[in-house]
Amino acid sequence: MFRLCLRLFSVFLLTAFCLDASAQLIDNNSTFRTIHQKSYFRFHYDNDYFTKTDYYYTQGITLEYVHPGLKKNPINKILIRPQHTDLKYGFSINLFGYTPTSILSDSILFGDRPYAAVIDAGIFVTSTDPFHKKRISSTLSIGVIGPAGLGNEIQTGIHRWLKNPLPHGWQYQVKNDLVLNYRVNYEKQLLAAGHHFLLNGVVEVQAGTLNNSLGTGFNFMAGNFNDPYKVKNTKKIEYYFYGQARGNFIAYDATMQGGLFSPKSPYTISSGDIEHFTFRADAGIIVNFKRLYLSYTQSFLSSEFRQGKYHRWGGVSIGFSL
Repeated sequence: MFRLCLRLFSVFLLTAFCLDASAQLIDNNSTFRTIHQKSYFRFHYDNDYFTKTDYYYTQGITLEYVHPGLKKNPINKILIRPQHTDLKYGFSINLFGYTPTSILSDSILFGDRPYAAVIDAGIFVTSTDPFHKKRISSTLSIGVIGPAGLGNEIQTGIHRWLKNPLPHGWQYQVKNDLVLNYRVNYEKQLLAAGHHFLLNGVVEVQAGTLNNSLGTGFNFMAGNFNDPYKVKNTKKIEYYFYGQARGNFIAYDATMQGGLFSPKSPYTISSGDIEHFTFRADAGIIVNFKRLYLSYTQSFLSSEFRQGKYHRWGGVSIGFSL
């Protein structure tokens, strides 16, 4: 299966810059976000405030906990755990918020993105093979999309705290529905130059009630870093720049099309108006200093629907080894 994925990657890589990846918005399992310790806590925050915009994917929060004790979780049995690999077990809580281009209207903005909020919990396993230089991450996410995702309350609270205009359209958001999604991400080293440059190929598949997509592309690291495929590393200080470009085929996105079991949301975008091929690029700086992890990211996403705009946002992370 993995060889087939690599063949698919080699074909898709030629066209990756013509496509998009709106896959996992905050992806902490990638090699460029490696924390080498067996147990750690990490917090990541996305907001388009960093790019002076306030629409579409407007905010994302992820709380991540990795610890060997999570190996006992029975849900791990349905995740991918190859033999003879280094395994890390984790748990995350994710909140994502989406709005149209204007939050000041008391009416539905037809032809724009609908309001949507997602809150879910993720169980994941990351498997690293140091001999073949590959990594497989699998995640099962369970949660809700809709008012229960607290998008209105969170955005209103932040805007009130920043003394910004308050949003007016959350009453038209996508209705409450189940989030149950399975994601598999596969990375393979393509090129390396010591501890100063690394290039990976990436294939990712998502299936479930929130997203159905197939993505491929590449990422790289450049700077001073430990080998993310090795279990034991010697450098106590890492600092490097990373970049990522992905293409994605999107079959279904509940944040725009509504949930599978609650089809009567006030406003959604039809499948015919969804851009099923999109392109995403990310770039950032990461510093690992002993037990402290810090990162800053800028992201670009092409139009997700007809009449839509491209979008940019920024993100910051802080992690602590335990």
